[in-house]
Amino acid sequence: MSEQAVVERVPPHAWFVGSAVFHYLGPGFAVLLFARLEPLGVAWLRIASAAAVLLLWRRPSRAAFRLDRAGRLLVLAWGGVLAAMNACFYLAIERLPLGTVAAIEFVPVVVLAAAGARSARNLAAVGVVAAGVWLLTDVRLAGAPAGLALAAANALLFAAYVVLGHRIARADGLQGMDGLALAMGVAAVAALPLGLVDAAPAFTDPAVLAAGIGVGISSSVIPYVCDQLAMARLPRATYALLVALLPATATVVGLVVLGQVPTLPEALGVGLVVAGVALHRART
Repeated sequence: MSEQAVVERVPPHAWFVGSAVFHYLGPGFAVLLFARLEPLGVAWLRIASAAAVLLLWRRPSRAAFRLDRAGRLLVLAWGGVLAAMNACFYLAIERLPLGTVAAIEFVPVVVLAAAGARSARNLAAVGVVAAGVWLLTDVRLAGAPAGLALAAANALLFAAYVVLGHRIARADGLQGMDGLALAMGVAAVAALPLGLVDAAPAFTDPAVLAAGIGVGISSSVIPYVCDQLAMARLPRATYALLVALLPATATVVGLVVLGQVPTLPEALGVGLVVAGVALHRART
């Protein structure tokens, strides 16, 4: 059985679940990095290690030469978004609680889902998911103005990641994985002036460097690959709604792995998010 046949036999929602799970394994590696490196150094190590793995795996040079002007601009735009999104995320969580950053991050994504709802049932699903995300993340808008601005920028960039990633996944003449590899290469170059100096100590500390590679693989390579496989077969609005499962996934991972028992509002939030996703129906 070919690789493509195996990929197609796996339901697209399963690829999304893989992305959601691995998305939260990265912070386990990042604990070491935050103690040794500045946030922008962590961000660049994550991007650069992911780019190296994807470029070595896909070797997308032929795909790059086949791209037309629109395709090249799409890859460049997505690479720029990936670089800026990672930088803003790490700078934001340095200044604000992670729950606050997460709450702000998912607002435009839920708006994307609403924009593609197109039915009373799906609009109701978006409303239920939005209520669940609100309860899960326990929004607290108290904090440094710079942190709130960075969190808002990260949220807008995350929505742009969904939109551009969906286009890459379905672009003619460009396989989603090749587009992802090219975009991560662009992101590594774009973020170089921001994070190289802060990442420099990792190159003399094998443990920190290994942790950086682990963050890149678990937080970028596996989730982004799974995202592309899901985006290629799911409508953008459906994918945007599924993204709202990420706070719920974080709660479950925290319970199973870290023994963090959710509060009653958090448990209710998980139930609302799951109910909203179950209520949603994709257009055929």
